[in-house]
Amino acid sequence: MERMSRRGFSTAAALTLAGLTATGAARPAPAKQGELRGMWVASIANRDWPSRPGLSATAQRDELLALLDTAVRRRLNTVVLQVRPAADALWPSPHEPWSAVLTGTQGKAPGWDPLGTAVKEAHSRGLQLHAWFNPYRIAQHDDPARLAASHPARKHPGWTVRYGGSLYYNPGLPEVRGFVREAMLDAVRRYPLDAVHWDDYFYPYPVAGQRFDDAAAFKAHGGGRSLADWRRDNVTRLVRETGAALKKLRPGTAFGISPFGIWRNASTDPRGSKSAGLQSYDELYADTRGWVREGLIDYVCPQLYWHLGNKGADYAELLPWWAGVVRGTGVRLYTGEALYKAGDPAQPRAWRDPAELSRHLALAGKTPEVRGHVYFAAKDVVRDPSGALRRIVTGHYRDRAVPPA
Repeated sequence: MERMSRRGFSTAAALTLAGLTATGAARPAPAKQGELRGMWVASIANRDWPSRPGLSATAQRDELLALLDTAVRRRLNTVVLQVRPAADALWPSPHEPWSAVLTGTQGKAPGWDPLGTAVKEAHSRGLQLHAWFNPYRIAQHDDPARLAASHPARKHPGWTVRYGGSLYYNPGLPEVRGFVREAMLDAVRRYPLDAVHWDDYFYPYPVAGQRFDDAAAFKAHGGGRSLADWRRDNVTRLVRETGAALKKLRPGTAFGISPFGIWRNASTDPRGSKSAGLQSYDELYADTRGWVREGLIDYVCPQLYWHLGNKGADYAELLPWWAGVVRGTGVRLYTGEALYKAGDPAQPRAWRDPAELSRHLALAGKTPEVRGHVYFAAKDVVRDPSGALRRIVTGHYRDRAVPPA
Protein backbone atom coordinates (compact mmCIF):
# COMPACT_ATOMS: atom_id res chain seq x y z
CA MET A 1 0.00 0.00 0.00
CA GLU A 2 1.39 3.41 -0.92
CA ARG A 3 2.55 5.57 1.96
CA MET A 4 0.87 8.99 2.00
CA SER A 5 2.81 12.23 2.30
CA ARG A 6 2.06 14.76 5.05
CA ARG A 7 0.15 16.85 2.51
CA GLY A 8 -2.12 13.97 1.61
CA PHE A 9 -0.50 12.90 -1.65
CA SER A 10 1.13 9.57 -2.31
CA THR A 11 4.86 9.65 -2.92
CA ALA A 12 4.25 9.09 -6.62
CA ALA A 13 1.76 11.95 -6.79
CA ALA A 14 4.13 14.22 -4.92
CA LEU A 15 6.83 13.49 -7.48
CA THR A 16 4.47 14.30 -10.33
CA LEU A 17 3.64 17.65 -8.78
CA ALA A 18 7.35 18.29 -8.33
CA GLY A 19 7.90 18.08 -12.07
CA LEU A 20 9.30 14.57 -12.40
CA THR A 21 8.68 11.91 -15.00
CA ALA A 22 7.81 8.36 -14.01
CA THR A 23 11.47 7.41 -14.48
CA GLY A 24 12.61 10.16 -12.16
CA ALA A 25 14.09 12.55 -14.71
CA ALA A 26 14.06 16.05 -13.31
CA ARG A 27 12.73 19.04 -15.17
CA PRO A 28 15.67 21.50 -15.29
CA ALA A 29 15.29 24.28 -12.75
CA PRO A 30 16.72 27.78 -12.97
CA ALA A 31 19.32 28.85 -10.44
CA LYS A 32 18.02 30.50 -7.30
CA GLN A 33 19.35 33.62 -5.72
CA GLY A 34 20.30 32.86 -2.16
CA GLU A 35 20.50 29.07 -2.76
CA LEU A 36 23.10 27.22 -0.75
CA ARG A 37 24.85 24.36 -2.53
CA GLY A 38 27.31 22.78 -0.17
CA MET A 39 29.45 19.79 0.61
CA TRP A 40 30.73 18.51 3.91
CA VAL A 41 34.46 17.84 4.18
CA ALA A 42 34.91 15.34 7.02
CA SER A 43 38.33 15.17 8.63
CA ILE A 44 37.42 12.64 11.34
CA ALA A 45 39.38 9.43 10.73
CA ASN A 46 40.64 11.10 7.52
CA ARG A 47 37.29 10.37 5.87
CA ASP A 48 37.55 13.07 3.18
CA TRP A 49 40.62 15.12 3.96
CA PRO A 50 43.55 14.85 4.47
CA SER A 51 43.58 11.54 2.61
CA ARG A 52 45.85 10.11 5.32
CA PRO A 53 47.74 11.44 8.33
CA GLY A 54 51.38 12.36 7.97
CA LEU A 55 51.30 14.03 4.56
CA SER A 56 53.58 17.00 4.09
CA ALA A 57 52.13 20.46 4.59
CA THR A 58 52.34 21.01 0.83
CA ALA A 59 50.49 17.78 0.05
CA GLN A 60 47.76 18.55 2.60
CA ARG A 61 47.31 22.02 1.16
CA ASP A 62 47.21 20.72 -2.40
CA GLU A 63 44.52 18.19 -1.49
CA LEU A 64 42.45 20.89 0.21
CA LEU A 65 42.70 23.26 -2.75
CA ALA A 66 41.74 20.44 -5.10
CA LEU A 67 38.55 19.90 -3.08
CA LEU A 68 37.72 23.61 -3.27
CA ASP A 69 38.30 23.56 -7.03
CA THR A 70 36.03 20.52 -7.33
CA ALA A 71 33.28 22.39 -5.48
CA VAL A 72 33.55 25.22 -7.99
CA ARG A 73 33.44 22.82 -10.95
CA ARG A 74 30.31 21.16 -9.54
CA ARG A 75 28.73 24.64 -9.25
CA LEU A 76 28.59 24.41 -5.48
CA ASN A 77 29.08 27.56 -3.44
CA THR A 78 29.72 26.40 0.14
CA VAL A 79 32.23 24.13 1.85
CA VAL A 80 31.52 22.85 5.37
CA LEU A 81 34.95 21.92 6.71
CA GLN A 82 35.32 19.84 9.86
CA VAL A 83 37.90 21.74 11.91
CA ARG A 84 37.33 20.32 15.40
CA PRO A 85 36.63 16.63 14.80
CA ALA A 86 37.39 15.36 18.31
CA ALA A 87 38.24 18.02 20.90
CA ASP A 88 41.29 18.97 18.83
CA ALA A 89 41.96 21.61 16.22
CA LEU A 90 42.86 22.27 12.60
CA TRP A 91 44.14 25.73 13.51
CA PRO A 92 46.68 26.95 16.09
CA SER A 93 44.29 26.83 19.06
CA PRO A 94 45.47 27.96 22.51
CA HIS A 95 42.83 25.66 24.04
CA GLU A 96 43.23 22.28 22.34
CA PRO A 97 45.99 20.28 20.62
CA TRP A 98 46.54 19.99 16.90
CA SER A 99 44.46 17.17 15.44
CA ALA A 100 46.10 13.82 14.78
CA VAL A 101 44.40 13.65 11.38
CA LEU A 102 47.11 16.05 10.14
CA THR A 103 50.40 14.56 11.31
CA GLY A 104 49.36 11.27 12.88
CA THR A 105 50.36 12.61 16.31
CA GLN A 106 47.92 14.64 18.35
CA GLY A 107 49.50 17.93 19.39
CA LYS A 108 52.16 17.95 16.67
CA ALA A 109 52.07 21.13 14.55
CA PRO A 110 51.54 20.46 10.84
CA GLY A 111 53.66 23.37 9.64
CA TRP A 112 50.78 25.42 8.25
CA ASP A 113 47.35 26.78 9.19
CA PRO A 114 44.68 24.60 7.54
CA LEU A 115 41.63 26.61 8.65
CA GLY A 116 43.20 29.98 7.88
CA THR A 117 44.20 28.73 4.43
CA ALA A 118 40.76 27.21 3.83
CA VAL A 119 38.98 30.48 4.62
CA LYS A 120 41.28 32.56 2.40
CA GLU A 121 41.25 30.11 -0.54
CA ALA A 122 37.52 29.44 -0.36
CA HIS A 123 36.74 33.16 -0.42
CA SER A 124 39.11 33.71 -3.34
CA ARG A 125 37.03 31.18 -5.30
CA GLY A 126 33.68 32.73 -4.37
CA LEU A 127 32.89 29.95 -1.91
CA GLN A 128 31.55 30.32 1.61
CA LEU A 129 33.47 28.51 4.35
CA HIS A 130 31.43 27.07 7.21
CA ALA A 131 33.62 25.78 10.05
CA TRP A 132 32.25 22.50 11.36
CA PHE A 133 32.78 21.73 15.06
CA ASN A 134 31.83 18.72 17.18
CA PRO A 135 31.06 19.98 20.70
CA TYR A 136 31.47 16.97 22.99
CA ARG A 137 33.38 14.11 21.33
CA ILE A 138 36.91 13.73 22.73
CA ALA A 139 38.08 10.52 21.07
CA GLN A 140 36.88 7.42 19.26
CA HIS A 141 38.54 5.39 22.01
CA ASP A 142 38.12 5.60 25.78
CA ASP A 143 41.73 5.73 26.99
CA PRO A 144 42.74 9.23 28.20
CA ALA A 145 46.39 8.12 28.26
CA ARG A 146 46.34 8.02 24.45
CA LEU A 147 45.55 11.75 24.28
CA ALA A 148 48.25 14.38 23.98
CA ALA A 149 49.80 15.21 27.34
CA SER A 150 48.51 18.77 27.02
CA HIS A 151 44.94 17.72 26.29
CA PRO A 152 42.35 19.37 28.56
CA ALA A 153 40.67 16.00 29.09
CA ARG A 154 43.85 14.75 30.76
CA LYS A 155 44.11 17.85 32.90
CA HIS A 156 40.44 17.60 33.90
CA PRO A 157 39.55 13.88 34.03
CA GLY A 158 36.37 14.73 35.93
CA TRP A 159 35.03 16.39 32.79
CA THR A 160 34.95 13.12 30.86
CA VAL A 161 32.63 10.15 30.43
CA ARG A 162 33.53 6.79 28.89
CA TYR A 163 30.69 5.40 26.80
CA GLY A 164 30.42 2.87 23.99
CA GLY A 165 34.17 2.59 23.57
CA SER A 166 34.56 6.36 23.10
CA LEU A 167 35.37 9.31 25.32
CA TYR A 168 33.12 12.36 25.71
CA TYR A 169 32.98 15.62 27.59
CA ASN A 170 30.09 15.65 30.09
CA PRO A 171 27.49 18.16 28.81
CA GLY A 172 26.00 18.44 32.31
CA LEU A 173 28.97 20.33 33.75
CA PRO A 174 28.83 24.14 33.44
CA GLU A 175 32.63 24.28 33.26
CA VAL A 176 32.59 21.92 30.27
CA ARG A 177 30.04 24.04 28.46
CA GLY A 178 32.13 27.14 29.08
CA PHE A 179 35.30 25.47 27.90
CA VAL A 180 33.99 23.94 24.67
CA ARG A 181 32.24 27.20 23.80
CA GLU A 182 35.46 29.18 24.15
CA ALA A 183 37.46 26.54 22.30
CA MET A 184 35.16 26.87 19.30
CA LEU A 185 34.83 30.65 19.46
CA ASP A 186 38.61 31.02 19.26
CA ALA A 187 38.30 30.18 15.57
CA VAL A 188 35.60 32.82 15.18
CA ARG A 189 37.89 35.45 16.69
CA ARG A 190 40.74 34.55 14.35
CA TYR A 191 39.01 34.07 10.98
CA PRO A 192 36.17 35.65 8.96
CA LEU A 193 34.08 32.48 8.95
CA ASP A 194 30.81 32.53 7.06
CA ALA A 195 29.22 30.18 9.58
CA VAL A 196 29.76 28.06 12.66
CA HIS A 197 28.34 24.61 11.96
CA TRP A 198 27.51 21.72 14.30
CA ASP A 199 26.44 18.25 13.27
CA ASP A 200 24.16 15.71 14.97
CA TYR A 201 26.40 14.57 17.83
CA PHE A 202 25.19 15.91 21.17
CA TYR A 203 24.69 13.26 23.83
CA PRO A 204 26.01 10.13 22.10
CA TYR A 205 23.86 7.79 20.08
CA PRO A 206 22.49 4.98 22.29
CA VAL A 207 24.60 1.86 22.77
CA ALA A 208 22.63 -1.19 23.87
CA GLY A 209 23.32 -2.27 27.42
CA GLN A 210 25.40 0.79 28.33
CA ARG A 211 24.66 3.81 30.48
CA PHE A 212 26.06 7.32 30.06
CA ASP A 213 27.34 7.89 33.58
CA ASP A 214 26.50 11.49 34.45
CA ALA A 215 24.84 10.70 37.77
CA ALA A 216 27.14 12.91 39.84
CA ALA A 217 26.60 15.90 37.55
CA PHE A 218 22.85 15.31 37.61
CA LYS A 219 22.84 15.19 41.41
CA ALA A 220 24.78 18.46 41.56
CA HIS A 221 22.99 20.39 38.82
CA GLY A 222 19.70 18.61 38.07
CA GLY A 223 17.61 21.10 40.02
CA GLY A 224 14.67 18.76 40.53
CA ARG A 225 14.12 18.08 36.82
CA SER A 226 13.90 14.70 35.20
CA LEU A 227 17.16 13.32 33.82
CA ALA A 228 15.89 13.70 30.24
CA ASP A 229 14.74 17.30 30.70
CA TRP A 230 18.02 18.20 32.40
CA ARG A 231 20.08 16.68 29.60
CA ARG A 232 18.06 18.51 26.96
CA ASP A 233 18.49 21.77 28.84
CA ASN A 234 22.26 21.22 29.00
CA VAL A 235 22.46 21.00 25.21
CA THR A 236 20.08 23.90 24.67
CA ARG A 237 22.13 26.06 27.02
CA LEU A 238 25.24 25.47 24.91
CA VAL A 239 23.30 26.30 21.74
CA ARG A 240 21.88 29.49 23.26
CA GLU A 241 25.15 30.64 24.85
CA THR A 242 27.21 29.95 21.73
CA GLY A 243 24.77 31.76 19.49
CA ALA A 244 24.69 34.80 21.75
CA ALA A 245 28.49 34.97 21.98
CA LEU A 246 28.84 34.51 18.24
CA LYS A 247 26.56 37.46 17.52
CA LYS A 248 28.71 39.67 19.73
CA LEU A 249 32.01 38.53 18.21
CA ARG A 250 31.00 38.47 14.52
CA PRO A 251 27.41 39.52 13.83
CA GLY A 252 27.77 38.53 10.18
CA THR A 253 28.71 34.92 10.93
CA ALA A 254 25.78 32.50 10.84
CA PHE A 255 25.15 29.70 13.31
CA GLY A 256 23.85 26.50 11.79
CA ILE A 257 23.16 22.99 13.02
CA SER A 258 22.75 19.80 11.01
CA PRO A 259 20.72 17.47 13.23
CA PHE A 260 19.53 13.92 12.79
CA GLY A 261 16.52 14.10 10.47
CA ILE A 262 13.84 13.02 12.96
CA TRP A 263 12.95 15.23 15.92
CA ARG A 264 10.12 13.06 17.26
CA ASN A 265 7.72 10.62 15.69
CA ALA A 266 4.07 11.57 15.52
CA SER A 267 3.24 8.36 17.38
CA THR A 268 5.09 9.86 20.36
CA ASP A 269 4.21 13.53 19.91
CA PRO A 270 1.50 14.93 17.61
CA ARG A 271 3.90 17.72 16.66
CA GLY A 272 6.34 15.15 15.30
CA SER A 273 6.81 13.74 11.82
CA LYS A 274 5.11 10.76 10.25
CA SER A 275 8.11 8.52 10.81
CA ALA A 276 9.24 5.57 12.91
CA GLY A 277 12.90 6.06 13.73
CA LEU A 278 15.30 7.23 16.39
CA GLN A 279 14.07 10.43 18.00
CA SER A 280 16.79 13.02 18.55
CA TYR A 281 14.69 14.77 21.21
CA ASP A 282 14.50 11.64 23.35
CA GLU A 283 17.71 9.78 22.58
CA LEU A 284 20.27 12.48 21.75
CA TYR A 285 18.60 15.06 24.04
CA ALA A 286 18.59 17.57 21.19
CA ASP A 287 15.45 19.71 20.94
CA THR A 288 16.14 20.66 17.33
CA ARG A 289 12.58 21.84 16.71
CA GLY A 290 12.72 24.02 19.80
CA TRP A 291 15.97 25.67 18.70
CA VAL A 292 14.36 26.66 15.42
CA ARG A 293 11.11 27.87 16.93
CA GLU A 294 13.02 29.91 19.53
CA GLY A 295 15.32 31.39 16.88
CA LEU A 296 18.51 30.20 18.57
CA ILE A 297 20.15 29.35 15.23
CA ASP A 298 20.30 30.94 11.79
CA TYR A 299 19.90 27.79 9.74
CA VAL A 300 19.01 24.16 10.20
CA CYS A 301 20.22 21.43 7.86
CA PRO A 302 18.51 18.16 8.87
CA GLN A 303 20.24 15.04 7.64
CA LEU A 304 17.48 13.60 5.46
CA TYR A 305 19.50 10.55 4.50
CA TRP A 306 16.54 8.40 3.49
CA HIS A 307 15.04 7.62 0.09
CA LEU A 308 11.61 8.53 -1.14
CA GLY A 309 9.17 5.89 0.04
CA ASN A 310 11.27 4.68 2.97
CA LYS A 311 8.79 3.04 5.33
CA GLY A 312 10.20 4.42 8.55
CA ALA A 313 11.55 7.75 7.33
CA ASP A 314 10.20 8.89 3.96
CA TYR A 315 11.99 11.87 2.44
CA ALA A 316 8.62 13.01 1.06
CA GLU A 317 7.24 13.07 4.61
CA LEU A 318 10.18 14.63 6.41
CA LEU A 319 10.86 17.44 3.94
CA PRO A 320 7.45 19.14 4.38
CA TRP A 321 7.61 18.51 8.14
CA TRP A 322 10.87 20.48 8.42
CA ALA A 323 9.45 23.16 6.11
CA GLY A 324 6.62 23.55 8.60
CA VAL A 325 9.08 23.84 11.48
CA VAL A 326 10.96 26.78 9.94
CA ARG A 327 7.91 28.50 8.46
CA GLY A 328 7.54 31.97 9.94
CA THR A 329 10.70 31.78 12.05
CA GLY A 330 13.31 33.40 9.81
CA VAL A 331 15.52 30.32 10.23
CA ARG A 332 16.77 29.06 6.87
CA LEU A 333 16.21 25.42 5.89
CA TYR A 334 18.79 23.43 3.96
CA THR A 335 18.60 19.67 3.52
CA GLY A 336 21.42 17.25 4.16
CA GLU A 337 21.62 14.82 1.24
CA ALA A 338 23.15 11.32 1.34
CA LEU A 339 25.32 11.44 -1.77
CA TYR A 340 27.44 8.69 -0.21
CA LYS A 341 24.53 6.26 -0.61
CA ALA A 342 24.02 6.89 -4.33
CA GLY A 343 24.97 3.86 -6.36
CA ASP A 344 26.06 1.84 -3.32
CA PRO A 345 24.96 -1.78 -3.90
CA ALA A 346 24.75 -2.29 -0.13
CA GLN A 347 21.99 0.34 0.13
CA PRO A 348 18.27 -0.23 -0.52
CA ARG A 349 17.32 -0.52 -4.16
CA ALA A 350 16.14 3.09 -4.46
CA TRP A 351 19.71 4.34 -3.95
CA ARG A 352 21.01 2.30 -6.88
CA ASP A 353 19.05 4.59 -9.19
CA PRO A 354 21.26 7.65 -9.90
CA ALA A 355 18.08 9.74 -10.23
CA GLU A 356 17.11 9.36 -6.56
CA LEU A 357 18.82 12.54 -5.40
CA SER A 358 17.51 14.46 -8.41
CA ARG A 359 14.03 13.52 -7.24
CA HIS A 360 14.83 14.98 -3.84
CA LEU A 361 15.85 18.30 -5.36
CA ALA A 362 12.81 18.42 -7.60
CA LEU A 363 10.52 17.87 -4.64
CA ALA A 364 12.40 20.47 -2.62
CA GLY A 365 12.07 22.90 -5.53
CA LYS A 366 8.32 22.91 -4.89
CA THR A 367 8.88 23.70 -1.20
CA PRO A 368 9.51 27.44 -0.78
CA GLU A 369 11.12 27.08 2.63
CA VAL A 370 14.00 24.99 1.29
CA ARG A 371 16.93 27.30 0.58
CA GLY A 372 19.54 24.76 -0.48
CA HIS A 373 21.21 21.40 -0.02
CA VAL A 374 24.45 20.05 1.46
CA TYR A 375 25.97 16.78 0.26
CA PHE A 376 27.74 14.20 2.36
CA ALA A 377 30.52 14.21 1.59
CA ALA A 378 33.51 15.58 -0.32
CA LYS A 379 35.04 12.25 -1.32
CA ASP A 380 31.74 11.33 -2.94
CA VAL A 381 31.48 14.71 -4.66
CA VAL A 382 34.86 14.00 -6.23
CA ARG A 383 34.23 10.39 -7.24
CA ASP A 384 30.48 10.47 -7.94
CA PRO A 385 30.56 6.80 -8.98
CA SER A 386 26.89 6.57 -9.95
CA GLY A 387 26.72 9.93 -11.71
CA ALA A 388 24.04 11.12 -9.26
CA LEU A 389 25.73 14.48 -8.71
CA ARG A 390 26.38 14.96 -12.41
CA ARG A 391 22.64 14.58 -12.97
CA ILE A 392 21.99 17.23 -10.32
CA VAL A 393 24.49 19.64 -11.85
CA THR A 394 22.97 19.15 -15.32
CA GLY A 395 19.35 19.25 -14.24
CA HIS A 396 19.35 21.66 -11.30
CA TYR A 397 22.64 23.57 -11.22
CA ARG A 398 22.86 24.77 -14.81
CA ASP A 399 23.87 28.22 -13.56
CA ARG A 400 25.84 29.30 -10.56
CA ALA A 401 23.94 30.49 -7.50
CA VAL A 402 24.79 33.06 -4.87
CA PRO A 403 24.65 31.56 -1.36
CA PRO A 404 22.47 33.25 1.26
CA ALA A 405 24.15 36.27 2.83
